[in-house]
Amino acid sequence: MRVLANDGISEAGVKRLEENGVEVSLDKIEQENLAQGINDGKFDAILVRSATQVRKEVIDACPNLKLIGRGGVGMDNIDVSYGRSKGLHVVNTPGASSQSVAELAVGSMFSMARFTYDAGRKMPEKGGSEFKALKKSYGKGTELQGKTLGVIGFGGIGRSLAKYALGCGMNVIYNDLVQETVELDMNIAGHQFNVTLNRTGFEDLISSADFISLHVPKQADGRAVIGAGELAKMKDGVCLVNTSRGGSIDEMALIEALDSGKVKAATLDVFEGEPNPRPELLQHPRILSTPHIGGSTVEAQERIGIELANQIITLLK
Repeated sequence: MRVLANDGISEAGVKRLEENGVEVSLDKIEQENLAQGINDGKFDAILVRSATQVRKEVIDACPNLKLIGRGGVGMDNIDVSYGRSKGLHVVNTPGASSQSVAELAVGSMFSMARFTYDAGRKMPEKGGSEFKALKKSYGKGTELQGKTLGVIGFGGIGRSLAKYALGCGMNVIYNDLVQETVELDMNIAGHQFNVTLNRTGFEDLISSADFISLHVPKQADGRAVIGAGELAKMKDGVCLVNTSRGGSIDEMALIEALDSGKVKAATLDVFEGEPNPRPELLQHPRILSTPHIGGSTVEAQERIGIELANQIITLLK
């Protein structure tokens, strides 16, 4: 059995596969040559992250392919339903990166609250000559404690983020299409307790939250979850976080809301048009941008690799 890990896989995942008699290729095949590469390599499975797309055309061109694996949560770069209709296993690792993405989100909330993302840009250049002016400009930071976090999409990542926020003393509200009530298992310093949260309506969430974090893709019709209309209903000075998918927030509407002062700051780990984000986003003084690294930690990558390996072994051997 041969597996193509086109976007890479952890050493732990490779080891688990090889111990079970599976040959793993880490060679990168460019998108335009993907189908030919799968066929030439006689691969039974392909593993991807967000860089490689496995669409209908690739599936049709690779009749010997048995499994498509996505290292991560969202599978919008794979034609999932079509692949399954053709008898392929299409799998992902929804829980493996939840902790890492949640930590990036909460870290960005601290940074936006205290302007450290901007101070980190300006201090090397102006700290020696404009120290007092910079100190004054960053003197109106806020605490997270007592603020309200609204989480849109309450899967594994949203729940992990909620736990961090509750630990910081924040009020947490959430909106989700499925879950009306969620019980969170909290473990702080060895003390175990549960917190029960009830779903908040979408309109109430966006109008009452001080921080809003998105953990959902675009809507089914391709529209952004947060557009100009939703931004107008938010609190003045709201902070936004998007670690889900590019396009969940209307990027041009966000820039207008930042320029008007409606939105205090925004964190974007994902962008439309990746890997070529809009320059206006990357250069905006009140956007904290990162290059889609939500699940890119040593720990998450190890969990993803092992989980994918276990699914391949279970499903194909």
